[in-house]
Amino acid sequence: MKTFHIKNDPNQNSEIIDLRNLILENSIELKNENSLNELVEKIGEAKYVLLGEASHGTHEYYVWRAQISKILIEKKGFSFIAVEGDWPDCYRLNRYVKKYPNSGETAEEVLHAFNRWPTWMWANWEMVALAEWLREFNEKLPQKNKIGFYGLDVYSLWESFESIIEYLDKKDLKTKQTAVKAFKCFEPYNRGEGQEYARATQMIPSLCENDVIELLSKIRMNAPSYNTDPEAVMSVEQNAQIIVNAERYYRAMIKASAESWNIRDRHMVYTLNNLMKFHGPKAKGIIWEHNTHIGDARATDMVAEGMINVGQIVNQEHNEDEVYSVGFGSYQGTVIAGREWGDVMQIMKVPEAVKHSWEYELHQLNAKDRIIFMNHNMKKKIGDKKFGHRAIGVVYRPKYEFLGNYVPSKMPYRYNSFIYIDETSALHPLHINPNVRQLPETYPFGV
Repeated sequence: MKTFHIKNDPNQNSEIIDLRNLILENSIELKNENSLNELVEKIGEAKYVLLGEASHGTHEYYVWRAQISKILIEKKGFSFIAVEGDWPDCYRLNRYVKKYPNSGETAEEVLHAFNRWPTWMWANWEMVALAEWLREFNEKLPQKNKIGFYGLDVYSLWESFESIIEYLDKKDLKTKQTAVKAFKCFEPYNRGEGQEYARATQMIPSLCENDVIELLSKIRMNAPSYNTDPEAVMSVEQNAQIIVNAERYYRAMIKASAESWNIRDRHMVYTLNNLMKFHGPKAKGIIWEHNTHIGDARATDMVAEGMINVGQIVNQEHNEDEVYSVGFGSYQGTVIAGREWGDVMQIMKVPEAVKHSWEYELHQLNAKDRIIFMNHNMKKKIGDKKFGHRAIGVVYRPKYEFLGNYVPSKMPYRYNSFIYIDETSALHPLHINPNVRQLPETYPFGV
C-alpha cells in the first residue's frame, strides 16, 4: 500500500496531523473498478459481507455496492443479496432475476410496483440495472444455483398476509381459514405503519398475538406436504414469521424504548440465517443495509441506549474471518429524502460535514474518494476515540442535521473497511420520472 504524508500546518495540532497521516497510510484512492481489488482481497473467504450506506437516497452508494456485489458473485461464489427491504416485494424481484414463469417482463416493471413509502429505496434506476445484470448472470446457472435477491425487513404485515392467503387458497384451504381469521383481527386498524394497532394493544396487550402464532405454527407443520417449488414454501413460511414479528414490533413501538428497534434487527438476522440455511452449507450472503444496521452497534452510543443491530449480532454469532463489513459516507452532495414520514420525495442538498466529524477529516485528505482499511494498526492508534459519523434517514432536514444526524463512533471497531466518496449525488427514482427509458448517463461500469 502506498504511503502518503501531510505537510505540517501550523494551524493544525499534532494529533490531527497524526490522524490524517494514519488514514492515508491505511487507505487507497477509489478511482475505478480496479480499486476494489484490494478490498475484495481483504474480504477473503468471509461468508457474510455487509455493505452499508450513509443514506437511503444516494446514487454512489448503490453503484459501488452493486459493483462490489458483482465481483463477489463472480469471483467468490456468493449466493444471494439480502437488503433492507420488504420480503414480498423483494421476493417478486427474486423470481424475476431467476426467470420464474410469469415473473415480469422487465426489472423496471417489477420494481415500479414497489409502492410502500419510501418507494425510491428500491424503485430506482440503479436497482433496475443490477436486477437486469443478475437475470443475465443467472441465465447460465442451473435453477438451484441461481443468485437470489431477498428483503430482510419486518414492515410488510399486510402484504405478507395477502401473499399467504393467495398461496394457501391453492395449497391448503384449512390453514387459509386460520390466515383469514388472523387477518380479520388486524382489519379494524388502519393500513399504515401499525400505529393504530400499537395504541390498541395498550388496552389489550396480546390483541392478535395468539392468532398470528397459531398461523405460523400451522404453516410450519403443513409445509412439508405442500407440493410446490421449495423456494415458494420457504417464502410462505417467511411471510408467516414476518406477521408474527411485525405484531411484536407494533406492540413494542408504542413504548419509549429500544425494544422495537431490537425486534426489527433480530428479525433481519433471523431472516438472514434462514436464507443461509436454504442455500446450503456453502452459502455466502451479501447484505445491503444502512450503516446504522451493518456497523457494529457496540462501537457506537447505541449500546448506551440498549440497542443492538445486525452487524453486532452477526459478528457475535460467527468467527472474525467469516464476517466483513464496509461502511459508506460522503462530505457533501445531494440526496433523495422526505421532510417527514410519507412526504413527497425530493432532491435535497447534503451540507458540508461538520468540523472534525469522520467525513470532515476524510475531506481534508485532498478531497479524494478512498477506501480506508480498519486494520489492527488503525485500532491500535485510534483506540477508543469517537468521531461524529453522519447518518441520513428517509426523513431528513439538512438545516438541522447537526442536531441529530451524527452518530458518535469508534470507526475502526464499527467497520472492517470504509468507502468514502467526497461528493455524492441523489438516487434516480423510477416514480419521479416514469417516462425515462434509459439509465442516467452518470451510471458507471454498465452495472
